[in-house]
Amino acid sequence: MTIPYRSTRSHDETVPFRHALLQGLAPDGGLYIPTEFPSIPFDDPAAYPDFQTLAVHVLRRWIGEEIGPDMLEPLVRDALDFPAPLTPLTGAWDGVYVLELFHGPTLSFKDFGARTMARLMGHFLKQERRNLTILVATSGDTGSAVADGYAGQDAIRVVLLYPQGQVSPVQERQLIVRREGVRAFAVRGTFDDCQRLVKEAFLDPELSPYNLSSANSINIGRLLPQMLYYMWAGLQGGGAPVFCVPSGNLGDLTGGILACKCGMPAVRFIAAHNANDFFPRHLEEGLTRFAPSVQTLSNAMDVGAPSNFERLQALLAPEEMRRLIWGASVTDETTLQTIRRVYDDTGYTAD
Repeated sequence: MTIPYRSTRSHDETVPFRHALLQGLAPDGGLYIPTEFPSIPFDDPAAYPDFQTLAVHVLRRWIGEEIGPDMLEPLVRDALDFPAPLTPLTGAWDGVYVLELFHGPTLSFKDFGARTMARLMGHFLKQERRNLTILVATSGDTGSAVADGYAGQDAIRVVLLYPQGQVSPVQERQLIVRREGVRAFAVRGTFDDCQRLVKEAFLDPELSPYNLSSANSINIGRLLPQMLYYMWAGLQGGGAPVFCVPSGNLGDLTGGILACKCGMPAVRFIAAHNANDFFPRHLEEGLTRFAPSVQTLSNAMDVGAPSNFERLQALLAPEEMRRLIWGASVTDETTLQTIRRVYDDTGYTAD
């Protein structure tokens, strides 16, 4: 079975996963979403002795016959060769777990999606004997994860755009370090400006000879691997958890929603935002107009116009969205106070 994908802006035309992955953005400017959802059994945790086994099983159900099982398994195991431990907190925080997603090579949860995408794209491009240019807007973490995951791929080159002076020094060093096939550019503006430039480039017919595609969360290929750690956490913790998700462009949250659509039990998702609070205000007040992004300490989440809002609207009816997701906006001051409180109470550094 192969699941077809369609644009968020059209129900008429469907494409296979290969097409959605390599193209990134649909021709009408919409984002690709699945037309159906595979049913993943969650009643037998013993069926998945490790994270990689779960990943192979789930992605096989999503990609179907487009990549044979003998090819898919080594690609996935090579991409996801690091752990995703579920760490319990103690004392007053008993019953709260941290799903640690920073054990990949660039210390970001985006390593899961970027490394898997790079290998899947490389597989399809080798079959088609053509090259691709990955154009990425980043507010911090995405760019370095993409650069590391894609570097050295024969058929792929990467161009990164990031807002000058609005990423941390560590993130900037990760972005500009020399890697084969990767170029990084600082943009005088915000992340929203970078993201706008990328979207305009995809729709510009004069740039079509460059075979542009995306590797940030506008690409459905980034979100499928990000479903996996929600499923893994649910299996490890048991029951129906509440997931608190740091949220910016809403891609990570959308990965959790996709996992739910496959049958993963979950009580609710908390979309945890910094001062860029469009989505919490949408859930509470029905706000529909984006605002310019605001610079904060948690710069990877400084997104004023989240791309995946359109995807969430296509996947969830308004009442279902409000039932599944609760939004919150937290100031820099409260963020720092909470990091200190968690450390004082438990000895755990929640950065």
